[in-house]
Amino acid sequence: MSANSYSPEEIILLGNLRFQAKTIVEGLMLGSHSSPYHGFSVEFSQHRPYMPGDDIRHVDWQVYGKTDRYYIRQFEEETNLNTYILVDNSRSMDFKGMAALSKYQYARMAAGALIWLLIHQNDAAGLAIFNESIDVLYPPRSVMSYLNELLAVLQNTPCSGATYIGDALHRVTEKLNRKGLVILISDFLDNEETILKGLDHIRYLGHDVLAVQLLDPAEWNLDMPQKYRFKDMENDEDIKLDVRQVRAEYRRKIMDFTDMLNRRCGENGIDHSLILTDMDCRVALLEFLKKRRRLY
Repeated sequence: MSANSYSPEEIILLGNLRFQAKTIVEGLMLGSHSSPYHGFSVEFSQHRPYMPGDDIRHVDWQVYGKTDRYYIRQFEEETNLNTYILVDNSRSMDFKGMAALSKYQYARMAAGALIWLLIHQNDAAGLAIFNESIDVLYPPRSVMSYLNELLAVLQNTPCSGATYIGDALHRVTEKLNRKGLVILISDFLDNEETILKGLDHIRYLGHDVLAVQLLDPAEWNLDMPQKYRFKDMENDEDIKLDVRQVRAEYRRKIMDFTDMLNRRCGENGIDHSLILTDMDCRVALLEFLKKRRRLY
């Protein structure tokens, strides 16, 4: 497995979300974008005992020489970032075409890697998993012991419920007590106006927003056999179509929808990124790092 490129097929073989997240972040640091910490000003704060999973580069070897115990040098960033990661787990996110991962599997890996990166750089990470209701809500914290808890919840929360992104965003937003960066990971396959009103609510309360639109390649290209049965994953309705008759119109509409979402987000200071589930697993992290450097 190359350190400079991790395909979804390679990452999924690692199994456990903790290993997946760690591998993605380490691959990012070893690759061409080698230092997520570049430009972040930090000052030494205090020592704490070493814990499994801590970066050994932060071990204070002088203290070890005196005490025969491992201690980590903790750092305090001049700008400590509170990041809320919102993951859509509605049943439409469970879709998988010919890609190695479903949208939700990819979303969990991206969110897990973001949490790993944030906590290891002493930023505070919070997590919300939502569909038509809020299944999971954890406030941002930056302590290392929080990492495994968030990753375990993320790995063990399945897809469920229907898609009501706008309503869910309003409910989640009311619980985001401290201003920070909100990263929303969803397919955004819902009513466009309600989505945008939910995003506007987040911005109105002073949060910065990164909207990550996650689609399966089949949803983007409609590149599948000529005759195909389509099933609505949220109400079990299905329809048979000859794809040749609808492919061109479908592609036009999905591109128009995505372009509209990108434009409307941009008008309100929201970064929008489209990611397909066959892309390198580090793409979402790079989008986050670009936004963090620009804002903080």
